[in-house]
Amino acid sequence: MAQILALTCSLHLWHPLRVGFASLRSRSMSSLETRARAVFSAAVEGVQPDKVVSRGLERHGDKLLVGGQSFTLSNNLYLVGFGKAVLGMAAEAERIVGDHLIKGVVSVPHGIQNTLQRHGKEKMLLENNSRITVMEGAKHNLPDADAQRTAECIRELASGLTEKDLLLVLISGGGSALLPAPAPPMSLLEKQDVTRRLAAAGATIQELNTVRRALSLLKGGGLAQCAYPAQVVALILSDVIGDPLDLIASGPTVGSDTRPEAVWTILDHYNLSDSLPSSVKEVLSKTGPSRGIQVHEKPQEVKDHVLNVVIGSNTIALECASRKASELGLRPVILSPGVCGDICSVARLYGLLLRFACSPGKEPPPKLAGQILQLGPEVGIESWDLCRTMQVLGEERKEGWGATCLLAGGEPTVHLTGKGRGGRNQELALRVGLELSGGEVKSGAVFLSGGTDGQDGPTDAAGAVTDGNLMEEAITQGLDIDGFLTNNDSFTFLSKLSGGRRLLLPGLTGTNVMDVHVMLLPPPPQ
Repeated sequence: MAQILALTCSLHLWHPLRVGFASLRSRSMSSLETRARAVFSAAVEGVQPDKVVSRGLERHGDKLLVGGQSFTLSNNLYLVGFGKAVLGMAAEAERIVGDHLIKGVVSVPHGIQNTLQRHGKEKMLLENNSRITVMEGAKHNLPDADAQRTAECIRELASGLTEKDLLLVLISGGGSALLPAPAPPMSLLEKQDVTRRLAAAGATIQELNTVRRALSLLKGGGLAQCAYPAQVVALILSDVIGDPLDLIASGPTVGSDTRPEAVWTILDHYNLSDSLPSSVKEVLSKTGPSRGIQVHEKPQEVKDHVLNVVIGSNTIALECASRKASELGLRPVILSPGVCGDICSVARLYGLLLRFACSPGKEPPPKLAGQILQLGPEVGIESWDLCRTMQVLGEERKEGWGATCLLAGGEPTVHLTGKGRGGRNQELALRVGLELSGGEVKSGAVFLSGGTDGQDGPTDAAGAVTDGNLMEEAITQGLDIDGFLTNNDSFTFLSKLSGGRRLLLPGLTGTNVMDVHVMLLPPPPQ
């Protein structure tokens, strides 16, 4: 049975990644803002592709240790990969085990090699004599003919392996679009049309992935099936809340037990069954472990030859951020790595937590705890996590520990009402800034929201840093925050405000484990 492991211990903290602000010590930045940026930097650095791979692959001579298991290297290693961060992962993997590598193929985003070169990320590029072939595709993050050709190369490589071989599979966010392998006789366009119509009809991500896996040769465990009887070791950099292996890149190394009737139930529910092309109906008529792949073994035997290891995740990024916060004299509290839901509700929650932590007196207003717990389900945070966090914040109020660093991560959603330039991190930072600026609590708190990939929407920023001075600063400079928010134009607003000093500008980071939120809370007045 495939083992599911997460490497979340023995994390070493590296020098912080440059966060795109040469004036880190600028007098225009508060001490808390400077520390918030450094904490975010440490979170991103802790999940860099080379770092997570070097933690995940431990080499002792001809023995390779992964996830507590040992594998023998004897010029029997093959490598495939797909995802936005896979190129850097492959470069590090080749540095570790390249002397036993026979061949490799990785599917990476269109233009990524030139982009990494421009951003000074040469360490994430392969050497000229590499045995790994790099193939670019999925322009604009959509499956295309180039990505499909790469997927076929990956399938051919995996299908030719024997029981003596070891296949190292590297997976990161964006892998699904980079591994399109529609089951014949269906075309890629026909498969895309089915999933597009499902999404337009309101299908959930779970429903979409159920259908997507059923229509693919490689997803839903199809790649592991192709590679059998070789041993498969998958190293996974997760960009999905909760790290569900079957959802990350649609689970090419995770067996799917989806039955045809489950797929038809979804299609029936959204009134799509009757309008499906004949090729799609033919594929669904044979949905199961084979999906057009010749099968000689039971699915359980394939699972026994697969090891899936999550080597990088939002949780790991938050742990690295927590360690940095402690170094900086802050008391870290990790709220949750699973923040989701509407961005307005998320901002409201942070505003309530601020009031709980920083309102005057020994005790927070009694109604706040109930309001926080009521809002939790809307933003994907368990009541237990909220109670634990409020307990720590309450102890800080009584004992006066000093500044607290509240950490969280995830991927909230923005309801689009305008056509401006922005992203969920910049908009969240603005909305939390309004929470910090309003009300009776003047705390001096600082809030940062940043995308770990360094890119927030169609902008050059990863996010932004705000505080309780946001409203006054905007009014003084003649900027209408509400107008910019209504137009989803957070980047334009933040670029105009004080010369853009609140923007978070790390550039392309080469990794992606969703977003990181940092809220620094000074001790409440007594």
